Amino acid sequence: MGKTLKDRLRKLPAARRAKIEARAGELLAEEMSLKDLRKARQMTQQRMAELLGIGQEGISRIEKRSDLLISTLRSYVARMGGELELVARFPDRPPVLLQDFAELSSPETRVRKKKPARTPLRHAHT
Repeated sequence: MGKTLKDRLRKLPAARRAKIEARAGELLAEEMSLKDLRKARQMTQQRMAELLGIGQEGISRIEKRSDLLISTLRSYVARMGGELELVARFPDRPPVLLQDFAELSSPETRVRKKKPARTPLRHAHT
């Protein structure tokens, strides 16, 4: 009968086992849902809700959605201590980090234009 993966890993030298575990961690980290990422950061939905200033049910909705605003995703990641990067991948070139796009959509860099002060209309008395 065949051996289990755990059995095979136990028989490997410690250095080899550590290398395999590190690579497995890297692979798992490459693709995570927001829920997985939050759990990996050892945060509860309630804590995320507090950090984002929304209710816990809002966190649940965010984690289940497949179409988030970039600003929402950026805030979510930032509150966990991370930084969101947008990368475009094409088959014929290396990946491209979309920096200008990130700057334009970042709440910190968004500048609202001030409306000119209104001056009251004065009627000339003749």
